[in-house]
Amino acid sequence: MNRVLKFSLLAVVSVVLACSFSACSNNDNGGTDVSAKDAQFQDIAKQYLNNTVLVTYHTLADDTELLVKKLENLKTNKTDANVQDACNTFLEARMWWEKSEAFLFGAAKDFGIDPHIDSWPLDLDGLLTALKNAEQVKAMAGNDGDAYAGDKLGNSLLGFHGIEYILFKDGKPKSASEITDLQMIYAVAVAGDLRNRCYQLELSWAGEDAVVKDRVSKIQDLDLPYTLNSGTSYSKNMLNAGQAGSTYSSWTAAMQAIIDGCKDISDEVGTSKIGKPHNGEDVNYIESPYSHNSITDFYDNITSVQNSYMGGIDGQRNENLSIHAYIRSIDADLDTRTVKAIDNALAKIKAMKAPFVNNYTDTSAGEAINACKALDDILSEVKTALQKN
Repeated sequence: MNRVLKFSLLAVVSVVLACSFSACSNNDNGGTDVSAKDAQFQDIAKQYLNNTVLVTYHTLADDTELLVKKLENLKTNKTDANVQDACNTFLEARMWWEKSEAFLFGAAKDFGIDPHIDSWPLDLDGLLTALKNAEQVKAMAGNDGDAYAGDKLGNSLLGFHGIEYILFKDGKPKSASEITDLQMIYAVAVAGDLRNRCYQLELSWAGEDAVVKDRVSKIQDLDLPYTLNSGTSYSKNMLNAGQAGSTYSSWTAAMQAIIDGCKDISDEVGTSKIGKPHNGEDVNYIESPYSHNSITDFYDNITSVQNSYMGGIDGQRNENLSIHAYIRSIDADLDTRTVKAIDNALAKIKAMKAPFVNNYTDTSAGEAINACKALDDILSEVKTALQKN
């Protein structure tokens, strides 16, 4: 899919962030000029926000919005072609969500969006019970079915994996004849809630002035929170690092928060997503088992680390305005080792025996775990290096 046209809205976002950036750079820390290091960190933050965080969340919101439309079409016209169409859109949206997991800090964490839309394993018994409840089905089929699902269904029945179960079986799109009308009512309602929470993510980071008004109105109508206690967006909060009201005490703290986000997902992929089933701790802890998309999920998670460290998503990256460039300037060896660790984690995950749901004990999974651990360790060194003068 050509993404160039989809990013037009982000030009507005860039202007908003540029204005915020200028305001805070001219008179930082009580009127004194910022240091050269802080000025570089400001530039890195601006690039990171515009070309990693905001573009990812904007595209995720677009794709989940499209997913609702595809499922509504499938609901009224159940054909194999329409199932395939919905599956393709689901996987596209899924990719952008997984590529956001290096920055789950902020709105995704503060507002509980991550567990709300991405908990697993799916509660299949609970789903079957819900579909037998005539009152619940009627509510999900109504005009406010998305709001009902978000309010009344628990996390284990919401989000990507409930929709995944309806659409996929054994790694392939289901036959249209396998999907019941009741399941489609559920899928449309849950997809609506998923879309709403992705709107919430986009709005929380970009701010009202940079988001389509219909999305702002939807979140306000649902009474979902989207600002910090100070009333600011999450991007503005980072761009105000070191100033009163920001949750970041300094520009160094802001950069370290980005690396902490990268560390968290590197550890989660290795220790939990791959590690729990591989090590026998929990063989049911397998993400995306119905679509057999697990390995792609893991790969996209580490891609989110790469995007955060290297200065943007593919096609919008500027390595000169990145943590990668800063670390290279102060410790070239550490940067080389970090880039290699990211590339190695991606390579080891890509080499895992597929599908993961059937091969989680394979030695290739163990190699991927070790690569993720090595990446987490090297990122700890990066975090420490950021604090050095």
